[in-house]
Amino acid sequence: MTVRTRIAPSPTGDPHVGTAYIALFNYCFARQHGGQFVLRIEDTDQARSTEHSEQVIFDSLRWLGLEWDEGPDKGGEFGPYRQSERSEIYRQHAEQLLAADHAFKCYRTAEELNELRAAIKVSGENRALKYADLVLSPDEQKKREDSGEPFVVRLRVPDTGKCVVEDMLRGEIELDWSTVDAQILLKSDGMPTYHLANVVDDHLMKITHVIRGEEWINSAPKHKLLYQYFNWKMPVLCHLPLLRNPDKSKLSKRKNPTSILYYQRMGYLPEAVLNYLGRMGWSMPDEREKFSLAEMQAEFDIKRVSLGGPIFDLEKLSWLNGLWIRESLSVEQLADRLIEWGLNRQRLLEVVPHVQTRIETLSDFLPATSFLGAGMLALNEDDFSGNKLELKEQIKVLQFSLWRLDQLLDWHRDDIFAALKGLAEQLDVKLKLFLAPLFIAVTGTTATFSILDAMVLLGSDMSRARIRHAINTLGGVSKKQLKAMDKEFKSLPSE
Repeated sequence: MTVRTRIAPSPTGDPHVGTAYIALFNYCFARQHGGQFVLRIEDTDQARSTEHSEQVIFDSLRWLGLEWDEGPDKGGEFGPYRQSERSEIYRQHAEQLLAADHAFKCYRTAEELNELRAAIKVSGENRALKYADLVLSPDEQKKREDSGEPFVVRLRVPDTGKCVVEDMLRGEIELDWSTVDAQILLKSDGMPTYHLANVVDDHLMKITHVIRGEEWINSAPKHKLLYQYFNWKMPVLCHLPLLRNPDKSKLSKRKNPTSILYYQRMGYLPEAVLNYLGRMGWSMPDEREKFSLAEMQAEFDIKRVSLGGPIFDLEKLSWLNGLWIRESLSVEQLADRLIEWGLNRQRLLEVVPHVQTRIETLSDFLPATSFLGAGMLALNEDDFSGNKLELKEQIKVLQFSLWRLDQLLDWHRDDIFAALKGLAEQLDVKLKLFLAPLFIAVTGTTATFSILDAMVLLGSDMSRARIRHAINTLGGVSKKQLKAMDKEFKSLPSE
């Protein structure tokens, strides 16, 4: 048997370090066994998927040195490798399940689903929606079908009993069927959900080992059931522990920068980032902390993964990155890395047009652009005191801007301007006053070129990380305040 593993990210935003973490372990497992590592793009969410995000996934994984054997840009025997190009395959498999009575068409409206869930809650039952809850009378089913009302295709799941799932790290995992819902397999637009596409693709692409995050454990019964319904052999499952913030919560961008691009922009070495991710729940046999991808691959044994939630600690990563800079790079190599990172001609050509009219000597250039080469800015509350808005209002502007910018699918000047201008109008704040705290947060000063151009040059990951840093510099937002702000923000018209 040839070992085949895969990584299947969604192109819906900046690539997450959690994706790199899972990719690394899949890559090492495949390489150690002389197998193949596959990249599949799960772009069934057509409203949020973008070509730019897909390209950034390619670039980020390659920056880290995780090259795949088959994928959308390489092709392969089992393509296509974008789920959006495989819709007919999923439709055929959904029809097969319907014909075998393993799935059913569900015409229930969103309002009806809410009522059904509420009724289950009132009854005191702790269970998911089942076929018996969702099925309509034959007459009502025919009526809705004849009128062309939208429907989804749902999976039939057992009402009671236990499902036992085998896991490489955890042994037998027992889950209760009563908590497993009649999963949607095909959405009303004809696109598959993750669950159907994931199982069909893994089978057709001959994936032998599914190494993924532990958040998918609760979905394993649905996937096992699908393999049984199709009469297919299920791949070996391995659920890795989730990356955690220092407070043990799930790693999230609200508490830690999570974009791979952020770490690239900050000037971390890809070798150090991979080294650090490799230490997340795993260790070398000799327990050494610094090791290369090749060394990890040579010594890799997935059974050495610890199930304790690995803590993603920025200070530890920075320390490790420093070791790589000092111990693994010569002076000439470090100079080359600096040029490659931010001192190259292409980068200069992007920046120079914004400062050419503002400088009188060449020595003015670095002070005018230093914020572009910096990491987190050394800000304090006094930096914001010159703005006309009260500090409380500035925090609100920063938090609302962060949420609005999080919604952007494309990071272009016009899109950023439209988002911030629209938000300023909704909050009834003059645009100049609205942008002032953003100037400080992103560039450290208001005496620079356009904040919009600065954000484009910095990129979405670094810009948003600096805004979060500024909010924390101003004292942060309590849970109570955040809840109130979130309610107000969600009440605003969406852009």
